[in-house]
Amino acid sequence: MKHVIEQKHLRPDEVQTVEELSGEDVKNCYQCGKCTAGCPIAADMDVPPNQVIRLLQLGLVDEALKLNTIWLCASCETCTTRCPREVDMAAVMDALRNLAIREGIRSPERTVPFFNRVFLSIVKRYGRVFEMELIGRFNTGTFNFFKDVTKAPKLFFKGRLKMWPNFSGRKTANSVFKDLERVKDSKKK
Repeated sequence: MKHVIEQKHLRPDEVQTVEELSGEDVKNCYQCGKCTAGCPIAADMDVPPNQVIRLLQLGLVDEALKLNTIWLCASCETCTTRCPREVDMAAVMDALRNLAIREGIRSPERTVPFFNRVFLSIVKRYGRVFEMELIGRFNTGTFNFFKDVTKAPKLFFKGRLKMWPNFSGRKTANSVFKDLERVKDSKKK
């Protein structure tokens, strides 16, 4: 199959922006596919992780920004640990999400941004994730009230689902969120 790439679709300046945001040089990837082979979500992605890098190598940033893949990435870093060239694919995906948000491109996966907001608000409040609240707020907010309800007893009796939050990481989380606010304020000036 032959593909023709027109000059007008190439955006090397945006590739450079992604590289600056992620701290990665996408040219280091030689397309071995280990990132895709290890990705637990690759089967649900419209384009596998290594092909996202390939789009960037070709200068096709607009194509990469339109993908569901960048929003589905869980940033678990399995891809990063498997990469023989040490390309931090999770950082590249994060940079693409940030660039998409800057350009006003919204996630086609409506629940992903909602989950991120709920997750971060819980971490900000307790210093770590409190699964019971996360599940409750997420399922309520997405109108899936009884989703996962049958899993709760099993998780609870195995000690995986706590009834009360743990505040042990609160001090560290507060300092991280304060630093983040300082960075955001300094960029506004």
